[in-house]
Amino acid sequence: MQGKAIRDRLAERPQLPRSEGRIEAIDLARGIAIALMIVSHSVSGLYGIRQLPDWGLVPIHLLTKFSSSLFILVFGIALAVAFLPRIDEPDWPRRRLKLVLRGLEVLFWYKVLTVVEMLPLYAPADILDTLLYQRFPIWVEILGFYAIALLWLPWVLPLWRRLPLWSRLLLPVAIVLAAGWLERHATFWGIEPLKAILVEDANHYTWGQLSRLPLVLLGLLVGEALLRGYWEPASRRRLLLAIAGAGGVLLLAFFALALAAEGASVHDALIAVARNVGKHPPELNFMLFSLGGALVILALCLWGGAAAARWLRPLAVIGSDALKAFIFHIVVIFGVFRYLLEAWQVYDYPQVLGIGVALVLATAGWIALIGWFREKRG
Repeated sequence: MQGKAIRDRLAERPQLPRSEGRIEAIDLARGIAIALMIVSHSVSGLYGIRQLPDWGLVPIHLLTKFSSSLFILVFGIALAVAFLPRIDEPDWPRRRLKLVLRGLEVLFWYKVLTVVEMLPLYAPADILDTLLYQRFPIWVEILGFYAIALLWLPWVLPLWRRLPLWSRLLLPVAIVLAAGWLERHATFWGIEPLKAILVEDANHYTWGQLSRLPLVLLGLLVGEALLRGYWEPASRRRLLLAIAGAGGVLLLAFFALALAAEGASVHDALIAVARNVGKHPPELNFMLFSLGGALVILALCLWGGAAAARWLRPLAVIGSDALKAFIFHIVVIFGVFRYLLEAWQVYDYPQVLGIGVALVLATAGWIALIGWFREKRG
């Protein structure tokens, strides 16, 4: 009987309830991801990773490596919570259009911020090539991933909703293997930018749609679990333990591989991750560390819930409007500091780190101020 119950469970398609309210922990997790990103961008954009002292690389800059995986994971969670339960409703085409239009909005700002990022550093011809996808920026490229994903994911969400559980569990693993094979062996007809957009290329700092899709799908699975059990204490505890346990296992696997490596130490492995070795295209060591830490942070945010979101209000505010946060910090770092103030390597590392932390708070203040203006105007 137990075996039949397991088979039935694996074969079932999701019957998802609507969210019983806003899950503020999702905003908090997204806010932490963006805050880590802001600190990382401040340091690398105003000081440079190669100049960092050892204590700046490990542990400070090392911790920012959780941000990208956490950001993409929360993207999938938010899609699941906000949209998956509504796919069978009559107004789904309107909601799908809303997502696609959001993707176009993000794409517009991605291009604008590409100019802002590159203006202090590159010639106009290089900027034009980047706008035409002949090359790629660095600091704003995750926004490009987000924009393109929003243009096509809404069309496949109904298919995901119809898949049985066993295939939804296996699909992320299958895509990891397929994307890795394509990155190593496929030529994409000699079109290097296409390869970079889809599965990443060593010559470009991109986030591949297929390479990072497993993180989005993992987020969809977590989002489904949240819809089923977040408001029921026992189910919520089991989910938190599962997420935290998975993150812990991934981090332990990272340290186990580091210990087993010949001619290197754990410290060497941590330094490599801090220096982005294995980030683009994604490699096992980097992803074990980044995703493991992201899952632990996510579990802590869900455990803290609304109370943690209140105590860490600036981070939750940032997470409530990721696009505004991204626009603001890129403009300040590259438009104000790099371009107007010519502040490349003007400040020492502690000062730049302080600028990054201050910029996190300023970003939260900016988003809150815009919200206040809209409330008073409306």
